[in-house]
Amino acid sequence: MNQVTDINLIQGLLKQDSKAQRAMLERYGQFVFAQVARLVPGIENAEEVYQDVFVKVFRSIDTYDVQKSSLLTWLSRIAYHESVSYLRRSSIPVIYFEDREGEAEKLSESEVDATFGQPNPETVQLIRAALTHLPPDERAIITMFYYEEMSLNDIAYITESIPTTVASKLSRTRKKLCKIIKMLQS
Repeated sequence: MNQVTDINLIQGLLKQDSKAQRAMLERYGQFVFAQVARLVPGIENAEEVYQDVFVKVFRSIDTYDVQKSSLLTWLSRIAYHESVSYLRRSSIPVIYFEDREGEAEKLSESEVDATFGQPNPETVQLIRAALTHLPPDERAIITMFYYEEMSLNDIAYITESIPTTVASKLSRTRKKLCKIIKMLQS
């Protein structure tokens, strides 16, 4: 991402320039849609949230602070919050895995690493299936860290948390995901 180009883009958006809006969608639209689609089930639902994200971006571009985050991280923050808000208010019935006995917490990091193994099509499919059994906030942290390769600092900014809390939640969620994968394999 070219910061100079982002600055020009932001200046155009502040003027409500339609070319700048088109450029924003072309540059970041695919990334934002992928982020939303990993959290919101159903293509129509994801498209609705995607549109809400950019409406909010265009209306609130004046609140973007280059000192706090990159433009992409700011967009991710809006996409994350819009997705979670949509899921909270939607009537989509979703059942999440709940680790009542705390078995997932007992797993060691080496057991988790062994379960995930080397990336191959079967492992990727198991992870994708297991992700659907996680609540949106946990799914978001996993996808931001692994799919989007975001730093703990960026994830903390997006989720309005702190990096140590994100790291702790990431560790717990990896263990939970491992438990789900083992259940899917049996």
